[in-house]
Amino acid sequence: MINRLEILREFVKEEPQDPFNHYALATELLKTDKQEAKTIFEYLVKNHADYLATYYHLGALYVELGENDLALATYQEGITLAQKVGNEKALKELKGAYQMFLDELED
Repeated sequence: MINRLEILREFVKEEPQDPFNHYALATELLKTDKQEAKTIFEYLVKNHADYLATYYHLGALYVELGENDLALATYQEGITLAQKVGNEKALKELKGAYQMFLDELED
């Protein structure tokens, strides 16, 4: 039986230009291989910088991995992009995650 990761890897292979395929694979990998997920999210930020959903997950992953400077920069980039494209929902989520992270740093 083919598992979800294999299916998602196949989607990436078939349509590597589609950022959603990479994003879906990375979010699934968060459960089993955070380093590979990080690599894919970083690829998305570099090669598909306008794929807004990436910033929330990559920022959270950096927080989890203790990479605070990268988390701050990623959240800030995501907030800027969300403002630029007028995505209020993403902006609210990113600002909330960013503020929660800042609050944790102060504790």
